[in-house]
Amino acid sequence: MLSVSVILITRNEAANIRACLESVAWADEIIVVDSGSTDETAAIARSMGARVYEHDWPGFGPQKNRALGYATKEWVFSIDADERVTPELRAELEQAMHEGRADGYYCPRLSQFCGTFVRHSGWYPDYVLRLFKRGAARFSDSLVHESVQLTGVRAKLKNPLLHYSYLTMKDVERKVEHYSTAAAQQMHQAGKQSDWGGAAMSAGWAFVRTFIIRKGILDGMVGWQIACMNARTTWLKYRKLALLASQ
Repeated sequence: MLSVSVILITRNEAANIRACLESVAWADEIIVVDSGSTDETAAIARSMGARVYEHDWPGFGPQKNRALGYATKEWVFSIDADERVTPELRAELEQAMHEGRADGYYCPRLSQFCGTFVRHSGWYPDYVLRLFKRGAARFSDSLVHESVQLTGVRAKLKNPLLHYSYLTMKDVERKVEHYSTAAAQQMHQAGKQSDWGGAAMSAGWAFVRTFIIRKGILDGMVGWQIACMNARTTWLKYRKLALLASQ
């Protein structure tokens, strides 16, 4: 009989965790690794049958590897607290595991920005490798923008994983600060450097790439907002890198 472990990492996700776990309640086990939530995240997860482990925060990749280490089933499905598995995707996941034609499967991810699902701006289909055989994959050690490193055959699924990534502009600003800081730290550790000119050019290119090359213009005002967000994140990332280098 096929079996699957769902793994996710959390911190202060009380607003998301219940809906997320409800969407994967069909899994054989759910593993949550929490990094110091001060809200009801852990309590909600436990009430829904998840196994919850408390750890410090070493970065996205290392934390997800911790969660992976607790998995015991044949297959692993990795999800974030702001993502949802639809009934259609569940059926496709179950079929993929039953057929076993690949060792890992990519899901197209459909993301929402302040109430609107985005189909351009480089956001869709945004394939992410989420279902894989345990023992065939691990996460990269990246502090941010981690990826699954898979050994074996890969395939793509058709039904999207829903991603409620930015609910409000407050969420946008919070994530811009968080991701730019983590990215700057990662680049600093890799020995990279930056200056004002480089930061400005990179930010400008991020806007053009999102709004023009990746057709954000077809998303209208939302595309403009995403392009501005990407530009601001890039600007802050390189400015924070310069500050780290000067310390």
